[in-house]
Amino acid sequence: MTIRTLAAAVALVLAPAVAFAAGCSYGKQAVSCAEGTVYDAASGTCVATNINS
Repeated sequence: MTIRTLAAAVALVLAPAVAFAAGCSYGKQAVSCAEGTVYDAASGTCVATNINS
């Protein structure tokens, strides 16, 4: 096996691990709620703010 072939094989084997280590932004999206509502992390939805308190 030549050095070039070995280097290519190592790169192909390590590529998924490097991509996994870099992570992804899935689940880290910004949430914007309509005016008068706020994001409730417990329910995962926008809920009305209580302006009378």
